[in-house]
Amino acid sequence: MDHIIDIHAHLGDICFPGGGELIGKTGVKSRNWIDIISISEWFFHRFAPDDSYFGSWLHQKEIQSSLKRNFTGSLQNFLRSMKQASISHSVSLPVPPNVIFSDIQSVAEKHPSIIPFTGVDFSREYDVEAELRNDVKAGAKGMKLHPILQCEKLTSQKTYEAVEAFALHDLPVLLHTGVCYYYTTSVDKQNREKPLFGDIKDVLKLIADFSDINFIMGHAGLLQWDELKQSVRSFKNIWVDGTFKSPTGIRELVRVLGADKVLFGSDWPWGNRKPALKILKRACKNDYHMERKILFENAAELMGLSF
Repeated sequence: MDHIIDIHAHLGDICFPGGGELIGKTGVKSRNWIDIISISEWFFHRFAPDDSYFGSWLHQKEIQSSLKRNFTGSLQNFLRSMKQASISHSVSLPVPPNVIFSDIQSVAEKHPSIIPFTGVDFSREYDVEAELRNDVKAGAKGMKLHPILQCEKLTSQKTYEAVEAFALHDLPVLLHTGVCYYYTTSVDKQNREKPLFGDIKDVLKLIADFSDINFIMGHAGLLQWDELKQSVRSFKNIWVDGTFKSPTGIRELVRVLGADKVLFGSDWPWGNRKPALKILKRACKNDYHMERKILFENAAELMGLSF
């Protein structure tokens, strides 16, 4: 089987406290009756909600579907999804404090197909540099920052200190990029998310201030891609993943950045792996060289992996 690396996936419940407990559960099934995301995948993500009433209603249904998908992030489902899509390796991204590195590392030791990333718990005071160093020694191949779910701006002092500490390891930092929403109730929205913290201007400032670090822009800015692409050409330390992009969208990423800077990702369980793979292959139009770069070579080189 050819190697394929899914650079963007999640084990556990990344949205609620104690999310690591979900990883070891078995028999976890989806509670989605009408899955808006699967419908979007069926149409290769060619359509996105607009500002009309219908678009707003559809967006709410998408959030509800996404949360239900989030609750299926068990190890059993993670590995089954990889097998179904013939994915040889998958990164698992933590979102502390809900899912932490040790939650992922404990199962990655038993399953070499899982590549763990580390993260930073901004909710407590501790020696971040020492913990990141220990995580890298234990197998972390990158760091994940999620400003929206972690409620910490990418331009804050805490974020800058964490990125500076991780810079010592010459490994990539994957950022959530783009304004988006994760919760439907007012209590959850107030206490657990800061949607505007995903704004592209903060992303670009962080990347500009750490030009010696390789950054992966998760989701390529989502609906802010048009805003983002005006600036990314001037940075040599930017990679993007194609999660939730259409075939045309992925070709646009390649046109702007080059095939060397685009990575394959699914955002499982928020996205399905098989449709993501179909979209990528359709985007490549039988260009095997481009396909291999995006599916495997670029990610392996970024993380310093050899198989």
